[in-house]
Amino acid sequence: MDILQGIEIRGLALYIKKYGALVVSDLQIGYEGNLVSKGIFLPKFQFKDIIEQFEALLDRKYSKIIINGDFKHELGRVSEQEWRESLRLIDYLKKNCDELIIIRGNHDSFLEPILKKRDMVLVNNYLLGDIFFVHGDKLVDIPKKTKAIIIGHEHPALSLKKDGRVEKYKCFLKGKYKGKEIIVLPSFNKLTTGSDVLSEKIMSPFIDEKLKGFEAFVVEDEIYHFGKVEDI
Repeated sequence: MDILQGIEIRGLALYIKKYGALVVSDLQIGYEGNLVSKGIFLPKFQFKDIIEQFEALLDRKYSKIIINGDFKHELGRVSEQEWRESLRLIDYLKKNCDELIIIRGNHDSFLEPILKKRDMVLVNNYLLGDIFFVHGDKLVDIPKKTKAIIIGHEHPALSLKKDGRVEKYKCFLKGKYKGKEIIVLPSFNKLTTGSDVLSEKIMSPFIDEKLKGFEAFVVEDEIYHFGKVEDI
């Protein structure tokens, strides 16, 4: 399903057709280790799950793969798990694209030493034609030629009733920011269920707190267009 002309939702990713670019956000490598440090023990499957998600998407070699912030999870350090799994994932993704671009997120303060191991640099934002990518945790100057802005950070989701139960589903949001189209990506990490946009506080300053005019696209067995959030 196209969320904007030429921009297709593919699972928890976007595909920019004109540029052959795949875009995801908020992988949060190392999230499992952070839970363990807090006494929450669970089998290690995050990395395997992320690879499986990418394998379902990598049916072609992309011109670019763009990670729109929060590649890793730990805020104040680089954990052993983050070192190991980040390098493995970078190597894997670089085999499936001509260029891998990683944009700085608020969790990526200590990502640069990892990227240097692969001769990569961390960028604060990225402009592809008239599409501007930034993580979305803080406001930045938008290039004049920008027609569409793509952010992450928010981890949008909707809590919906299904079979008598309330379940939370990741979703994309589409709206406007200062007259420009804006798309909000869900978290690519399935361990983080996301923030319910109907009941939880909006985090990104790019998004109207009341979500006025924003539309929701829920990701489940397929993509469901739920229309305007204010009408749900």
